[in-house]
Amino acid sequence: MSETNKPARIAVIGDVMVDRYITGSVNRISPEAPVPVLLHAAERVVAGGAANVAANAAALGVSVALVGLVGDDAAAESLRGVLGDHSAIDLSGLVIDADRPTVTKTRVMSGRQQIVRIDAEVSAAPGAHVIEELIARGKAAIRGAAVAVLSDYAKGVLSDAVIAALIAEANAHDVPVIVDPKRRTFEVYRGAALVTPNRKELFEATGLPDDTDADAAAAAEAAANQFGGDVLVTRAEKGMTLWRRDGTIKHVPAHAREVFDVSGAGDTALAALAVSLAEGRSVDMAMEIANAAAAIAVSKLGTAVVTRVELDAALHRAAADAVHPGALVDREAAAAIAAGWRARGETVVFTNGVFDLVHPGHIGLIEAAAREGDRLIVGLNSDASVKRLKGESRPLQDENARARVIGALRDVDLVVLFPEDTPLQLIEAVQPDILVKGADYKPSEVVGADFVVARGGRLVLADILAGRSTSALVAAART
Repeated sequence: MSETNKPARIAVIGDVMVDRYITGSVNRISPEAPVPVLLHAAERVVAGGAANVAANAAALGVSVALVGLVGDDAAAESLRGVLGDHSAIDLSGLVIDADRPTVTKTRVMSGRQQIVRIDAEVSAAPGAHVIEELIARGKAAIRGAAVAVLSDYAKGVLSDAVIAALIAEANAHDVPVIVDPKRRTFEVYRGAALVTPNRKELFEATGLPDDTDADAAAAAEAAANQFGGDVLVTRAEKGMTLWRRDGTIKHVPAHAREVFDVSGAGDTALAALAVSLAEGRSVDMAMEIANAAAAIAVSKLGTAVVTRVELDAALHRAAADAVHPGALVDREAAAAIAAGWRARGETVVFTNGVFDLVHPGHIGLIEAAAREGDRLIVGLNSDASVKRLKGESRPLQDENARARVIGALRDVDLVVLFPEDTPLQLIEAVQPDILVKGADYKPSEVVGADFVVARGGRLVLADILAGRSTSALVAAART
C-alpha cells in the first residue's frame, strides 16, 4: 500500500460508538442464579462504529474529519480520549445531544469468550436542531475530503434527510460517497458511488442468496439497481464480490487467517477501502486492500485497529506468494509486488522493450540488467503500442507470446505490459531503484531516467551486441 500523490483526507459521518470490554475469568456459577461469576481483571475502551472507521483510517496514514452524535456524558469523554491518541482525527464535527446517551456497547469477556453484551443507546431520530447541526458539520467535512464515508448503524444519525443532504453535497464537489448500509433497502443511498453490505444486509435488501459467486453477483446487481451505484459485498469466509455499473464483476477469496473476533472487521475493511480510494487507487485494488485489512482485524480480539505497517506487510506477503517468477501481471500488481521487495531490502531493476524476436542482443540486455540488483521487472510494449511505433506489420508475435518468452528467462522476475508509447507511467508505478537501457541511448534520451534518479535511484546504460535487432532479422528473412 505504497504512498501516492493523491489527496489523503476523508470524511467519516455516521453513528459513533464506544466499545467497552470488561475482561476476567469464570471459575464458578453463582449460587444466586444459574449464571457465571466473572472475576474482574481489567476494562478497556475503544472506538466503535463510525469512530472505529475513523481510527482505522488514521492508523493507515490519512487525516480524518469525523462527524457524529454523542451525549453529554462520561462515555463521550472516554471516546474523545481514545480518539485523541490519533492526532490525525478532527473531532470538531461531533455534535452533543444532551437528551441521549453516547451509544455504548459493553462486552463482558471470559478469556476470548463473550458472555454477554450490554447496549446503551437511543436509536430514535434526534431533534430538528440536532439534525441541522449534523448536516452543517457533515457538509463542512465533505468539502475538504477526497472520499466521504457514511457509516450507518441505524442509531439515528443518518436519517433520510441527513443522507440526502450529504450525498448531494458530495456530488456537488465531486467527492465519491461510500456507504456501509443498515437499511432494509438501499433507495435512500441514491447518488452514492459504492455501497458495502455484508451477506445478511444484502439478503435483507434483495431477498437473494450469495451461496455462490454467481449468486452474489446477481444479488449485488439487484441491490445496485436500488440506488444506481456499485456494490461491494463482504462475504465473510467467502471473501468479497464487487459488482460495477460498467458490467465488470470481481471476486476475491478471503485471506486464510484464524478468526478470533469479527467485531469491527467491517469497519476496518471500510476504512482501508476509503483510504485506498482517497490515495488514488482503483476500486479493484482498493477491494484487495480492504480484504487484506479485514483478515488482519478478525485475527485480533475485540474491536481493533489495523496499522499501515501491518497492512503493508500482509499485502507484500500476499503479492509475493501470488505469482511465480517471470509471471505476467498488471501494473497495480507489479507496483504492490515491487513495494514488497523493497520493504525486504531488495533492489528492484527495470528495463523495457518490444522483444518481438528475442535475439542475443536482448539476452545481453536482460543479463546486464539482472546483474544490477535483486529483482528484475521487464516492461513490454502492448500490441497496440508496437503497431503505433513500428507499423501495422509488427509485432510478429502477439503480446502474450512475447510475455511468455521473456518471462521464461531465468533472470526475469515479472513481466508487465504497457499500452502507452513509452514506459513512463509503468516506471512511476513500480518505482524501480535502477533503470537499465542499452548503451546506444544517451542518458537524456532514456524515458523515466529523471524520475528514477530524483528518487535516489540510478540509470545504467548497458553494453549491447552491435548489429543485433529484430528489424534486421526480419529484413534478412525477407531477402
